[in-house]
Amino acid sequence: MGFFFMTVFMFALAIPYHHWTKKDHRIGFLVMYSLTFFFANFGPNSTTFIVPAEIFPARLRSTCHGISSAAGKAGAIVGAFGFLYASQSKDASKRDAGYPAGIGMKNTLILLAVCNCLGIFFTLLVPESKGKSLEELSGENEEDEEAAEITAEQHATSSRTVPV
Repeated sequence: MGFFFMTVFMFALAIPYHHWTKKDHRIGFLVMYSLTFFFANFGPNSTTFIVPAEIFPARLRSTCHGISSAAGKAGAIVGAFGFLYASQSKDASKRDAGYPAGIGMKNTLILLAVCNCLGIFFTLLVPESKGKSLEELSGENEEDEEAAEITAEQHATSSRTVPV
């Protein structure tokens, strides 16, 4: 739901971008942009620490959680600097000093909306735990269960009797 509403609000900002640049509509732009951040924290941001704790195997969980956390931080850095450079105007007179030409704010917001839309589809690929333990999800207990079944079969087929 978070990615969905982020997509909606980004498109709502991007498509009529010229409307939002007028002085009378700046508060509306701020409210709409704030709502995108609310839904970012409402959904995708909270899953960055919940999902890794659920899907990684127990014996590798801390290492994998650290790697995924570092990847998330690196993605945030790339996104922040990427937005800064991409949002620069093609017109040199409207561009911040020292920055190369970008694709413009409107196109950058459309690009962000498309990325949010992709986030919806990638979220659907995340495995759901459905009440199973972490060991059941990772298949860690399968080796132990197979060994127990073999031992039970050996005891059942044995002709030896054990005194009571």
